[in-house]
Amino acid sequence: MYQLSIPLMIRMLVNLRHVLHKGEVFAREHDISEPELLDESLAPDMFNLKRQVQLASDFTRRGISRLAGMDIVSTEDNEKSFVELYARLDNTIDFLKSVKPEKIDNSESKSISFEAGGHQLHFDGRSMLLYFTLPNFYFHITTAYNILRHNGVPLGKLDYLGDPEQLL
Repeated sequence: MYQLSIPLMIRMLVNLRHVLHKGEVFAREHDISEPELLDESLAPDMFNLKRQVQLASDFTRRGISRLAGMDIVSTEDNEKSFVELYARLDNTIDFLKSVKPEKIDNSESKSISFEAGGHQLHFDGRSMLLYFTLPNFYFHITTAYNILRHNGVPLGKLDYLGDPEQLL
């Protein structure tokens, strides 16, 4: 369970930080204000860039905390700048690095229940990780990437995936 989650989450959050940095540089070079770019979304009924980053962080922390039997620490969603979003991602990465493999290994059959979106959800650990936490995590990272790309930030697939030569 550890190998299926924490190393890849760290890698993708590092990549998201990189993608955001390219967005910040692009905004500065094209005289786009940070609030303007951070408030962009792909459709009127979708969350904006800032919220996509916050949710990627939230799904990471909540999912791993549930698997590890740890208290879920709420994080205020009050970031207003790229620097603040970097700090949020850095804190999430630090959290992931603090979780020892033995805290979540063998949590496949752990019974996990919680409320989300007005629904009471019930999973075993494996199903929660594979069918709820990871899909949501990737959705929000991908959507953040797509918002930036849609707004002209020069991004490519390797920005999203990271350097294939680098391993954690």
